[in-house]
Amino acid sequence: MAKVENASRNRVPIGQKAAFGAGHLVNNLIPGLLGVFVFILKTKAFGMDPFLAGLIVGIPRIFDAITDPLMGYISDNTSSKYGRRRPYIFIGAIFTGIIFAILWQVDESNSEMFNFWYLLIFSILLIFGNTIFSTPLIALGYEMTSDYKERTRLMGFANTIGQIAWMLVPFLYLLLPNEELFTDTPAAVRTIALISGVIIILLGILPAFFCRGIDSSKMEGREEITPKALWNSMGKIFNGIKLVLKNKPFVKLCVATFLVFNGYQIVAEFGLFIIAFHMFGGDFGQAGLWMTLFPAVTAAFTAFIAIPIINVMASKYGKQKAFIYATGISIIGYILKWWGFDPDNVYMIFLPIPLMAFGMGCLFTLMMSMTADVCDLDELENGMPRKEGTFGAIYWWMIKVGQGIALVTSGLILKLLGYVSGADTQTQDAILGMRITDIALPVITAALAMWVMWKYSLNEKRALEIKAKLVERRGEL
Repeated sequence: MAKVENASRNRVPIGQKAAFGAGHLVNNLIPGLLGVFVFILKTKAFGMDPFLAGLIVGIPRIFDAITDPLMGYISDNTSSKYGRRRPYIFIGAIFTGIIFAILWQVDESNSEMFNFWYLLIFSILLIFGNTIFSTPLIALGYEMTSDYKERTRLMGFANTIGQIAWMLVPFLYLLLPNEELFTDTPAAVRTIALISGVIIILLGILPAFFCRGIDSSKMEGREEITPKALWNSMGKIFNGIKLVLKNKPFVKLCVATFLVFNGYQIVAEFGLFIIAFHMFGGDFGQAGLWMTLFPAVTAAFTAFIAIPIINVMASKYGKQKAFIYATGISIIGYILKWWGFDPDNVYMIFLPIPLMAFGMGCLFTLMMSMTADVCDLDELENGMPRKEGTFGAIYWWMIKVGQGIALVTSGLILKLLGYVSGADTQTQDAILGMRITDIALPVITAALAMWVMWKYSLNEKRALEIKAKLVERRGEL
């Protein structure tokens, strides 16, 4: 009987993996599009101050500190015939798609401050919608399987599909300025935003229809979900957060993720500016193809080469060692960017990509798999209800706050380095500063993340011991 249970309970069907991956594609598509559109705000098309452009994405992340844990708590304690997660995924996908389309219907002829406040207000609304969608989605992924290795395979599959967003989004750098398709770049932004809103809805609702989590119909210890009950339970919500943050393996996962993701995101657009101004002297027409190919090829290599190798590494050496090895490989890739961005040999741009890809490839494949293991540890130590929603909310809050800080910090660093928004060229000092920062920052944060994970204790042996105790406690076969 045990073998029958293990085969049916722990293997995730390919259709469910694909639907879960579609949700991840949406979760990657939104920040990818935001990154491109915020980049456009800093160019001649809108000419917005780079610091203000960063604030548009950075300030709304403050609201995540409240909405993400609250949504996690609501999701964990929901009781419905459709499950704990899927109704919110469905509603959140529709709301997010609509708000995203409205967000970018902005006119370049408006004053800078009018556009700033318009974009800021609707960015806050987008955060609410994305929280309703993504927090239950991530929690659903944690409970789709209880098998230690299948969790890594599931997250690797979803991450591979998610990378499609990063393969496609960079082509907007070629598409948006295309005068044969659009009257101008701002008009292109408005049109692409409408199309993207529809795509977000269509892909986002798929996990609500096809993914299955654990059977929660007989789960004990859940709270009532009403406005009054939620208000009265705020203390319990924060007590739950305290319990989660006492989980030392989980805290290490969050800190390491924050370091790697933040270090990468702060300088993500630096590479584009370096390509444009260092390699092509500010000629965006010539630079456009390479500004597209660099991130697109990186995403493709991540999806089809790095992630499969990382899965093998995790199976052979364990998730913690696989993370340390992959992150170390990415550090070498970051350093190679110094020689990769060569004005005299443009094809050298591909030199760092094979090694860099291991950084982000391992991050969400391994960290999300390890977070699922941490949920088992929490159930063992603190009992029911399981808190996948709360764990997912806090983990992704770290990611979203990291992105917000990155975009604000990125704009601030650009300004301090002497970058001039809308200028045809940049000074050599500004370009040199961008090149040094582009390498040094992610190298330092990645090295710190390796140090944080060096003594991570929740290995495969310990995870299997926890699972056996939970099965015994629940009375499962």
